[in-house]
Amino acid sequence: MSGEVVVDALPYIDQGYDDPGVREAALAMVEEECRRYRPTKNYLEHAGPELSTAFETPALQREMERVQQRLPMEPLSMKRYELPPPPAGRLSEPTAWSESVDNSHAQLSHQAIRVLNLELQLQYGTEAWRSYLNTLQNLVTRSQNVHSQLRKQIASVNWERKRSQTASGARLRALRRRWAQLVSDNYRLERAIMQLEIQLQKARGEAPSDDNEPADLEAVKNLPDKLNSETEKEVQKKIEDMFAD
Repeated sequence: MSGEVVVDALPYIDQGYDDPGVREAALAMVEEECRRYRPTKNYLEHAGPELSTAFETPALQREMERVQQRLPMEPLSMKRYELPPPPAGRLSEPTAWSESVDNSHAQLSHQAIRVLNLELQLQYGTEAWRSYLNTLQNLVTRSQNVHSQLRKQIASVNWERKRSQTASGARLRALRRRWAQLVSDNYRLERAIMQLEIQLQKARGEAPSDDNEPADLEAVKNLPDKLNSETEKEVQKKIEDMFAD
């Protein structure tokens, strides 16, 4: 079926993960796959173009260009804090003095606004900062709650996987023991049948001599025999070990 998932590993009940060389072999397989893998799909296609310039202002762009070109930083301009008189060639022009007076008014207004901002900060800055910290704390608490819920969901999924795989492991072990028992019974039944066939051939006088034994008789000797050198439990244990992997 299309889309069918075949589960071939049960990590909660599988054995052999801690055997020497298993971890190294797994890491080598991962490295080999990473070396051979050539992606054919853009996994960030849904995210659209990179928005690295979304927050760049013209001033920031000019500064980035200056850094890229390794140019020195421009010195801090103090011109807006100066109150220069009219140029020497315009000392007799009323418009030049008007411009100087307007500039002084602008500088005084600017300084007055700065003083006002400092007074407002002294009066309301503490409460504004406290409100900002409370907002940050609420965001942290909300994020911690979401993180805690996600961890609980992950633990619940892992616990359900462990419970399901443990139950499946007990079932698999029972089926493996049953299968090994059936295989052992088939071996013993096949041996008994072959022995009966040989005895029947001997009774009819059709049994071959010892120098020319058939392949069936040789197969009988190779089959497990609980009456010779092994008990029934030993035969079953050997079969289970044979198919343990």
